[in-house]
Amino acid sequence: MSNVRIPPSLIVTATLVASGLLSSCGSKPAPVADDSATRQMPSKHASGTTRVHGLAGTYGNQMWLGVRYAQAPAGDERFRAPVPHEETSADVTAQAFGSACPQLGHPFGVADAPVDEPIGDEDCLFLNIYAPRMNADEAKSTRLPVMVWVHGGGNVVGHAAGFNGGRLAQQERVVVVAVNYRLGPLGFFSHPALRDGATALDASANYGLLDVIASLGWVRDHVAGFGGDPGNVTVFGESAGARNVLSLLIAPGARGLFHRAIAQSGMVRRQDRDHAEKAAAEGGHKNSASEVLARLLIADGKAGDEASARAMLAKMPSAEIAGLLRSTSPVKLIAAYVKEPDESMPAVPNLISDGVVLPLEHPLEVLGKREARADVPVMLGTNRDENKTFLFGNPALVRRLTPLYMRLRDAPRYNALAEAMSRSWKVGGADAPAGALAESGGTVFVYRFDWDEQPNVLGANLAEMIGAGHGIEIPFVFGHFDLGKRANVIFTEENAPGREQLAQAMMGYWAAFARSGQPGTGGGELPEWAPFGAPSGQAQTFMVFDTAAGGGVRPEAGKLATADVIAAVDRDDRLRDPRERCAVLREVIRWSQLLPSDAYPALEGGACKDFPFDKNPFP
Repeated sequence: MSNVRIPPSLIVTATLVASGLLSSCGSKPAPVADDSATRQMPSKHASGTTRVHGLAGTYGNQMWLGVRYAQAPAGDERFRAPVPHEETSADVTAQAFGSACPQLGHPFGVADAPVDEPIGDEDCLFLNIYAPRMNADEAKSTRLPVMVWVHGGGNVVGHAAGFNGGRLAQQERVVVVAVNYRLGPLGFFSHPALRDGATALDASANYGLLDVIASLGWVRDHVAGFGGDPGNVTVFGESAGARNVLSLLIAPGARGLFHRAIAQSGMVRRQDRDHAEKAAAEGGHKNSASEVLARLLIADGKAGDEASARAMLAKMPSAEIAGLLRSTSPVKLIAAYVKEPDESMPAVPNLISDGVVLPLEHPLEVLGKREARADVPVMLGTNRDENKTFLFGNPALVRRLTPLYMRLRDAPRYNALAEAMSRSWKVGGADAPAGALAESGGTVFVYRFDWDEQPNVLGANLAEMIGAGHGIEIPFVFGHFDLGKRANVIFTEENAPGREQLAQAMMGYWAAFARSGQPGTGGGELPEWAPFGAPSGQAQTFMVFDTAAGGGVRPEAGKLATADVIAAVDRDDRLRDPRERCAVLREVIRWSQLLPSDAYPALEGGACKDFPFDKNPFP
C-alpha cells in the first residue's frame, strides 16, 4: 500500500492544489498599486522609519508582499540561526512575492513548478502581510488581531505565496501574515561538525523553526505599523505547519511571541538527534546526516562506494565537513535524500530534539507540563478522511484507464484503510495533545472537518475517493476558493452555496479565537464551541464542521485513543481476514508512529506475526 509516486493526473493535481496552494489566479482582477497602502515601520534609516509601499488586494483588502524579515541564510550563514534584517532604506516596494526556499517541484509545493525540478533560492526569508483596507492614519491608531500562517508541505516543500489571506483579513478585521521558512536539509540538519565552535542556536538542527521564531520577532517589532496588535498574535498552520505550531508551544525561544495557537491536521512528532545523525546500520534514519554525507562524497567522485566514503568521513576534520555542507549546492544536497514513498518528497529528519530549540523530552510530555510550555489557548483538529488525499494516488488502490477515468479497485478495503489511518491522525494530531493540554490546565478546543461534497467525474465518486481529505479545509479557513480552472473539478457551482456558508462559519470561529482565545459562537449565532475537557472533569467535546446537508456545524462528544483505532480495525467486517486486518494495522503503525513497530506481531491475537512488518502484504 506504499511505494507509490503520485501520478500527474488532472484530478490529483486539482486535489493537491486544493489541499495546499491558495494561489491568486482566477477570475478576480489582478492586484494593483495602492497609494493608501503605504505604511511606516521603525528602521535603521537616518529618518528612523521606512515607508513600505503595498498593493490593493483582490478582496478589497491591502497587502504587502515579499517583506524581508531576515538576512539570506547562504554561504557561511547556511546552517546557522537567522540574522534579523534591519531595513536601512527610506522606501521599500513590497509588491511582489519573494523567492520560495530551495526545494524540488511537487504538487504540494509551489504552484505550477515542474515536478522534481529544483526551484527556489536560499535568499527566501520573506513574509506577506494582508490587512483590511485603511489609510495610513487609520493604521497608526488601529490594533487588530494578528494571525501568522505557517504553511505545510512536510517541512520540505511549500511557499507562503501560495496562500491568499485577503478575504480573511478584510472580512474578519484581522491582519494575516504568511511566512517563508527554510525547508528540507537547509532547514533541518544535525551533525557534530556544525556544532563544533558554534553558538547554541547556530548549533541547533532546527533552522527552519528558528526562522518562524524570527518572523514572530519581526511581527512583534513591526506589525503595529500595519494596523496589527503585537500583543495579540495567533500562530496557525496546517500539516507540517501545524507540527511547527505545536513545536512553538514547547520551544523556549518562542515564549511570549504569540498568544494563541491553531494546529490544523498536525501531529506531535520529533526526531531524536542520534536518529538524525547516525548511519542507518547503527539505527539512524535512512536519510541521516551520515547517510547523506556518504552519498555526497560518492556523487562527487571522492569515494567509490559507501565503505570508502565512511572511511573518508571518519578522517575528515569537522571544519572540512562543515565546509563541504556549506559549499554543496542546494540541488546536490536535496538530491542526496531518498524520497518518502507515500508523498514522493525527500524524507528529511526534522523538528529534532536538540535540547536548545526543542526539549529532549517527547513533545506530549512537555505539553502535559503547564510550566514547561507556552500557556496559551490552543485550537487543533483534523479532517475526517485525512489519508484519502494520499491513498487516492496509489495505483494498488485506484485504477486509472485515463487521467479522468478512475475507479476504486476495492472500495471496502480502501475505505477501511482510510478510516483507520485517519482515526490514527485524529489521535496523534488532536485528541492526544488536547488531552495533555487539558489535563495540565490548558484551554484547548478540538474540531473535525467533514466536508465531502465533491462531484462525480465520469462516474468516479470523488466524494468517496477524496472526501474530507488532508488539506481540503484550508480554502474554507481562508474563504478563498478562486484557485483556477483545475480546482473547479472539486469546487463547483453546485456545491458553492454549502461550502460558502461553511467557510463563513469557519472564518468566524477562527477569527473569534484570534480575538479572544475563545471561538465562542464564531462571532454570530452559531453553536457555542465548548473547550475540550480534561477526562477527570467536564465532557470531552469537539466541533464538527460540515454543511447543513452533512449535519451542519455541531458539537459532538468523544475522544479517540490508539487502542480505539486498533479495536475498530479488529471488528471491521469490510476486512475479510487477518491478512487484510494486519495490512491495515501495519500501515497505521508505519505512518502514524503511535505504536512501535515491534508491537505489530502481537496484534490480531498474534496473527500479525505471520505477515512480516517489513513486507507489504499487498502488491
